[in-house]
Amino acid sequence: MCFLTRGLALLLGVLLWRGLHGAPLTELSGDQDFQLFLQRNLEFTRKIRGDVAALQRIVCDTLQLCNEDELLLVRQDLDIAQAPLEQCHKRTFQAETCFSQIRAGLRIYHSSLATIQALLPGHTGLVETLQLDMANLSSNIQQQMEDLGLATVTYPTENQEPLPNFSSNFHHQVGGFFILANFQRFLETAYRALRHLTNL
Repeated sequence: MCFLTRGLALLLGVLLWRGLHGAPLTELSGDQDFQLFLQRNLEFTRKIRGDVAALQRIVCDTLQLCNEDELLLVRQDLDIAQAPLEQCHKRTFQAETCFSQIRAGLRIYHSSLATIQALLPGHTGLVETLQLDMANLSSNIQQQMEDLGLATVTYPTENQEPLPNFSSNFHHQVGGFFILANFQRFLETAYRALRHLTNL
């Protein structure tokens, strides 16, 4: 935790220097627009985490897939994307790379949710709401990066990430289980990074 604290403090210093042309640390931490951005997107992230948890409960109740440890052997046979977020908890934490990784990860999981939608057709509304919130979170982060003068990537709306191919219905179910589990871990890391920035 000590490393995380120092890393995030370093990130904020870099962010201030590069994005705000050397403004002092207290200026960004007290900047109302930046704090509003953080609070709004903490709420978005909390809501998304809640929706993912709801889908995980549905998978558990409907498909009896509840325990990750019991499915690890099957997972080895599956090609499930796991979006990296190491830049959000490294000692050399930088806002530009962390925010970029969050956006890239949201894109991967946004595409992967088509697997969940096919698996749980009775819950299409929840999946679509989740995808909309993810798109809004990504858009908010992109806007904030642009406001701070940080480099951003604009993703095309088409050419979504390819969906994994499953050899059986059971593999499809287990794949959906791990997509949600990976996404929940991703969101927890993103949430911690955003929350820590509010405390600096």
